[in-house]
Parts: sequence; structure tokens; C-alpha cells
Amino acid sequence: MSEPYVPVPAKLSATVLIVRDDPFEVLMVRRRKGNVFNNALVFPGGLADPEDRDAAWLPLVSGAEGLDEQERALRIAALRETYEETGLLIVGEQLGPCGPDLSFEDAVRASGGRLALDRVVRFAHWVTPERGLKRFDTHFFIVRAPDGQDAACDGREAVAIEWLPVADAVARAEADLSFMLPTRLNLRLLSYSVDADAAIAAAEARPHVRVMPTIEDREDGMYSIVPEEAGYGVTAVFLREVGVPIHGSDPAGRGPQPQQ
Repeated sequence: MSEPYVPVPAKLSATVLIVRDDPFEVLMVRRRKGNVFNNALVFPGGLADPEDRDAAWLPLVSGAEGLDEQERALRIAALRETYEETGLLIVGEQLGPCGPDLSFEDAVRASGGRLALDRVVRFAHWVTPERGLKRFDTHFFIVRAPDGQDAACDGREAVAIEWLPVADAVARAEADLSFMLPTRLNLRLLSYSVDADAAIAAAEARPHVRVMPTIEDREDGMYSIVPEEAGYGVTAVFLREVGVPIHGSDPAGRGPQPQQ
């Protein structure tokens, strides 16, 4: 008898939808081949670090009132990943320049401003299915791009940056299976708004449901099931269109396969 499958732990991470207007666009980065997302076009983001919880950040942030330690750390992680991957620094009033070669903390200090946590708005929360081979507990945020700064990829994890009109991003995501399911559906959710202000207001107003899709084996294959209350208008997606390796399925999503 085979041993019962034990899910791998989901790693806490933060991802950011950076938006701007005229036209309404979203910033996406392309990951390096060999990265866990393997050349996919994704939102900036990454794993939360233990240092993101450090109380030493408190004098360097604003808008943290009412946030618990984890929420504060996740927003710091979101802004750190934004800076590290795109060079964009989301602070309040910026009094001085900050060079692209500075560490995140040094850049914040050099700017003379403080990390604007109140500009970082929750957008969605996704957890990789329990049968995922690599699992992430991903908190999605949305933030308006800062004025007067140009995005540039870090050349390490991110090898390209694209500002995409939101409608174009949705069309590309629907046609390209390298887009992860959360990316695809969150782009669709973003497209329900007409501009950055509306998207941020909608994110602030709607309830946020923790989405951990279940895997359902049907006659025509395996499906990822998204809860209806998540508000995406999609509840079942063929597994091969999800972009997440799942324990016990082959690449075509045809159901449990013998372990080699």
C-alpha cells in the first residue's frame, strides 16, 4: 500500500499589480528560464523574508496603523520585491535621489521618505493546491506606479519588463498557457475596472476570499476548482491550463499516473 500524500508547506509570498493610467496599464516581468516560473510573464513579487518583520522597519514606514505584524511584513515584502525587480520605490514624499545599486533599506533611507504601506491595497489571496509539487501562500496587492520613476528589470530573476494595456494583458494571458492561473484570473479581475483609481477602489471594497483550488478528477481529465465566491466568474479550469505541476497527474492533466 502506498503512503498517503503529505502536502509540502506553502511558502509565504507577496505579489504586486503595479498600475498606471493613460492608458490603463499593468507592469509585468518575465522570469529567467530555470526560475520556478520558467520564463513566464508574471507580476513582480517573491517570497517574504524574515527581515520583513523586523521592528527596525517601523521608523521607515507610514500607514502601518491597524496592521498586524504579518500584514505589515507582507506589504514591506511587496514593496521590497517591487524595488528589487523593477527599481520602483513606493515611498511618501521623496526628498532625495536613490540609485539603482542601493539595497532596498539603503534606498528608502536615501530617499528621505517612508514606505507608503497605506498605498499598498489587498487584491487577492491564493494558495497553491495541496497536491502542488511547489506551493506558495501568495498575497496579491495593487499599487499605483510612482510618478517620476522609470521601471527597469534587475537582470537576475527578472530579465524583461513590459507595461501592458490591461485589455492586451488579458488577451495574452488567455492565449498563452505559460501564464499561471492566478495571474490570468487576476488580470481578468483587474480588467473589470476602467482605470487605476477604479481598480484600487474596487480592491478596497470587495471581500477577499482565500483561494486554494481543489483538484477534481472528471471523465475528460483533471480540473482545478476555484470557489465561486472568489468572484472570478470561473469555477473550473482544465488542469493543463493551470501552469502548476500537480502530484499524481501527467502534463496533459489526465488524472493520477503511476509514479516512476
